[in-house]
Amino acid sequence: MFDSLSQIPVENQIFYAVLGFSWTMYLWEAYLAYRQRRIYRSTTNVPQELGKIIDSETFEKSRLYQLDKSNFSFWSGLYSETEGTLVLLLGGIPYLWDIAGEEIKYFGFGPEYEITQSLVFLTLATLFTALTGLPWSLYNTFVIEEKHGFNQQTLGFFIIDALKKFAVTQCILLPVTSLLLYIIKIGGDYFFIYAWLFTLAVSLILVTIYADYIAPLFDKFTPLPDGELKTEIEAMASSISFPLTKVYVVEGSKRSSHSNAYFYGFFKNKRIVLFDTLLEDYSPLNKGEEAKPVQPENDGDQGDSKSKPKHKKQGCNNQEILAVLGHELGHWKLGHTVKNIVISQMNSFLCFFLFAALIGRKELFVAFGFNDSQPTLIGLMIIFQFIFSPYNELLSFCLTVLSRRFEFQADAFARNMGKASELYSSLIKLNKDNLGFPVADWLYSMWHYSHPPLLERLRALGSVKQD
Repeated sequence: MFDSLSQIPVENQIFYAVLGFSWTMYLWEAYLAYRQRRIYRSTTNVPQELGKIIDSETFEKSRLYQLDKSNFSFWSGLYSETEGTLVLLLGGIPYLWDIAGEEIKYFGFGPEYEITQSLVFLTLATLFTALTGLPWSLYNTFVIEEKHGFNQQTLGFFIIDALKKFAVTQCILLPVTSLLLYIIKIGGDYFFIYAWLFTLAVSLILVTIYADYIAPLFDKFTPLPDGELKTEIEAMASSISFPLTKVYVVEGSKRSSHSNAYFYGFFKNKRIVLFDTLLEDYSPLNKGEEAKPVQPENDGDQGDSKSKPKHKKQGCNNQEILAVLGHELGHWKLGHTVKNIVISQMNSFLCFFLFAALIGRKELFVAFGFNDSQPTLIGLMIIFQFIFSPYNELLSFCLTVLSRRFEFQADAFARNMGKASELYSSLIKLNKDNLGFPVADWLYSMWHYSHPPLLERLRALGSVKQD
């Protein structure tokens, strides 16, 4: 067996090893999803342990929602894996590279303009990905999310949003890629250090400017009005020396009724962002005169999304919002954000170091149809996406485990701030609002869940009396 294997050209061994690992991971993911779907199908009644946490109507809604999502994920995943396999088997990557070469040749550029050809290739590849993924995105938004009451977008809003996302992505991706390729080409023996430093700088810049300059292109951000909630948020931030400068409400209700909250910024310039769907007193999705949505500056924008509320009551009260923020601030106080950045950058440096060791191996390029050339961008794609895939899967699992640990620690931080009862009730409310299913297969949960299941978090908070 080993003798016959050694007779196979090394480039063929590489190609089929990559393909085999890809399908192995797909089958593993499909098996895990099957286990979880079995839970969705069989658990039709509220387990006794959850009887005081979730009512039977919400339980059934969440079960059907998650079952629909799981079925959709199966078919979209199968399509994605099949498409990727056909692209590799039919030589789609070198074919697209040749098309990019013909395009630049039309404008008088030869093969020596590799960076220019790389940018055309990247544009064509991202356009192909966007177009092939569009039907799946449309189905997910206007069938599944619509069916279960989450979608707030019109078709026009969706299309304009997709075009803006593509344009913004290209505006960032193309110049960053061109500079990275240039650094790799002129960096000499230590180019991997310069490439890593460049990607580090880019990531820090993007994190800094995202919420101020990029996110507002898609969603409206409004300062949280003065009042009790803002005063209490500022007092909480001050109590743990969190350098809060601004609190925003983002108009997430124009696209979805899912809710969220996060903070961003470096050093002494931190901002908190709350989705309007998280705020019981501000969510436009709530009916009744007590709902006070944040008013947009341009009334004409109202026509871009659906105006009909789909939930009788959405979001958390002020004390519950403070508990949620206590959890988020716990991530900062406990250094989770810094630890994640350090892990990410250590991984990035290691990957660039290994890339430097492998980029000269011609058989890697031949394995994917590049017999006469070794373009740097193609090398990045082959090594980072294909060769590193086993390592990437292992790292992803380890980070998932670490993330769950961080979540428990952040919950404990909020509990120690005296917010246990409010966090307890807010977790239940958010689970209901987002139709999270509280029963999970242990293996599926272990592999996928970056946040612990609801019941585990509630147990960790202790026996807190609910209203």
